[in-house]
Formats: sequence, structure tokens, C-alpha cells
Amino acid sequence: MSTIERAEVLVTSPGRNYVTLRITTSDGVTGLGDATLNGRELAVASYLQDHLVPLLVGRDPARIEDTWQYLYRGAYWRRGPVTMTAIAAVDTALWDIKGKVAGLPVYQLLGGRSREGVLVYGHASGADVPALLDDVARLRDEGYHAIRAQTAVPGVAGTYGVYSGSGVYEPAKGSLPDEQPWSTEKYLDFAPTYLAAVREKFGFDLHLLHDVHHRLTPIEAARLGKELEPLRLFWMEDPTPAEDQEAFRLIRQHTTTPIAVGENLTSIWDVQHLITERLVDYVRTTVVHAGGITHLRRIFDLAALYQVRSGSHGAGDLSPVSMAAAVHVDLAIPNFGIQEHMGHAGQTYDVFRSEVTFSDGMLHPSDAPGLGVEYDDEVAARFPYDPKYLPVARRLDGSVHDW
Repeated sequence: MSTIERAEVLVTSPGRNYVTLRITTSDGVTGLGDATLNGRELAVASYLQDHLVPLLVGRDPARIEDTWQYLYRGAYWRRGPVTMTAIAAVDTALWDIKGKVAGLPVYQLLGGRSREGVLVYGHASGADVPALLDDVARLRDEGYHAIRAQTAVPGVAGTYGVYSGSGVYEPAKGSLPDEQPWSTEKYLDFAPTYLAAVREKFGFDLHLLHDVHHRLTPIEAARLGKELEPLRLFWMEDPTPAEDQEAFRLIRQHTTTPIAVGENLTSIWDVQHLITERLVDYVRTTVVHAGGITHLRRIFDLAALYQVRSGSHGAGDLSPVSMAAAVHVDLAIPNFGIQEHMGHAGQTYDVFRSEVTFSDGMLHPSDAPGLGVEYDDEVAARFPYDPKYLPVARRLDGSVHDW
């Protein structure tokens, strides 16, 4: 019987920090799992190296569900982003191995295709409205049919989601958190105007999305959703902090703008109420932060019963291993909605050689066995860990606000 021979925790920073788990079996088969938690990468690396790797050696790699239960239920301290990201890395790597042993891509092990490709949305932003419109046009010309729009709020430096210059947006920077000013009042006055400008220029053939990024109270979010109804957004993302699931009932009572939430939620229990009470339209939990393919599929199966669709997080702080795993899941589930696709810095693809391709607004997985991603140790060694923090938001009176 094949067993897990070793598990290696790999840390590299090709454009940004990534933590990867590589599991190797006694038969020489390897599997990769993403273990990246933006701004807290080494916490997950330590959890894996110090606590999970010793439990893996000698186990049967084919027993994915049993291993998931062993790592989750076998630990008294459960859930939370560090624990669930570490478990996700193990789970995803084991699915990669299972696909390679079977000679099949992972989506075939999940039941095969439910669609021909995975609809994705790109990120458009700008320092002002004309710059945003130019960026939307760029993404449309690249083939995107769905685009998230964010623009700097006048008088509010460091507005979320706005990148300067070219390249991939990455908010984590510096050896200490960047403290950024925030004004809810200015945002609420300005956001509807620039989203209306996008609709006026590009019409309704383009799916338009917007990320509030947890900045509003429930009643403020209700007001914004109501005001945006004529623009027919694909979704309004993270309108209020998601810890208080009941808060979304108030938003739902006031607006028909679709709501998406869940990128920083880590388990089926974190989204159970949101789904079963139909308080959201899209659940955005991810392979890497919600316990891997095994647990993410469980979340999406629950969501399907309540006509809630998937919309998984896919920012640049999820490695190409996570993106490949997400696309395999997206391709198979019946209640797929959309997949975020921010992309990665060029050197990232030198370390993670992924066979996922983009065409006509959709991602397509590789038909190679497993996930279709390879890790280059030699290239990775050229990019040592580079400590960075996500920003902290402060209201104009100096008080800390949700970033």
C-alpha cells in the first residue's frame, strides 16, 4: 500500500508571498496544496510544519475524507483561518495525488464537467472615473464578460481596490501595516456615480460587479444596494462585516441588488445561516481558506439546496495551485456562479507552472492528471520570503475602521 513518505512546506515570494505544501508518496507521486494566508503566511507554515506534517507521514494518501476528519475533528481547537488554510493545503495536495494516480484531472473525480468553461471576472480600477473607464475597456478587449469596478474616492487616499500603474493589484506592503484614511460618507456619495458612468459607457451587455469590502453598516449597505438597483449589478460584494450573519437580513429587506459574501469565512458553519436563510445570493468561500476541495464542495452542495451560487475568491494572494483547484471545482458543481480572476505577477508563473488557460471570458482547466500545476524549486529559491502586511483603515477622526 502506498503511504505518505514526506510533506514539505515551501515558502517563496515571486511577486508576493506564497506558502505551498508538497506531499510525496512512497510510490513517488507528488501533490501540491496552497497554504497562503495573506499577511499571516508564516503562521500557517508553522501550523503545517510543527503540527500537521508529523501526523501525515505513514498515512494512506487515498483516504482524503478520513484525513480531513482526522485533522479537523481530531484537534480540540477547530476552525479559524490558520487551521482551515493548513487543512486545505493537505486536502488539495491529496486530491492532486489522487488525480495523478487515477490518470484523470481532478474535475473528472468530482463528477465531470457541468459546463464547458468557468466564467470569470477581472478587476478594473482607476485614480478617477476616466481612468476606470479606460481600464474597463482594456479588460473588455482582453475578452472579459464580467468586470469588477473600483475607483479612488476623491479626498480619500488609499481607497480599496485601486492600483497605481500597471501590473497586478496587491494591497499587502511594507514591514508594518499602511494606515489608510476612510470616509463612508464620501464613498456613499461617489460610488453610485462612477458605477453609473460604467453602465452609461458600456451598457448592460457587460456583467458589472462592485466590492464594498466590509466598509458599511447594514443600513448603509441597504441604502447603497437600493440606489444601485437601476444599474443591475451582478453583485454587491461584502457590504458589511460577515461575522454578524443576521445583519444581512436587514440589507435583504431593503434591496434586490444581489449580495456576495464569504471570502474571509472558513467553514460551512460560518455560512450556514447566510445560505439556509437565503440572505446572500453568492457564497465566496475558497479552496485555500475553507478547508480544501473536500470542504468547499460540501459548502457548495448546501448552497445548491437554497439556490445560492458559488463566486469563489480569486485574488492574487491565492497561488496558481488554488486557482487551478478552484477551476476544477467550478467546472463540476451544478450551482456555479462566477470565479474571481485577478491574475498573478509574471514571475509567479515561473515558480508555479499552471496549465489553466483563459479564453473568451472563461478559464479552462488542464486535462493533465491531478490539478495540472508543477512547482519549480530552483526558481522559487530566487524569491525569499518578504514580510508584508495588509493595510489598516482609519476614519477621518482617527478611529480604526474595517478595512
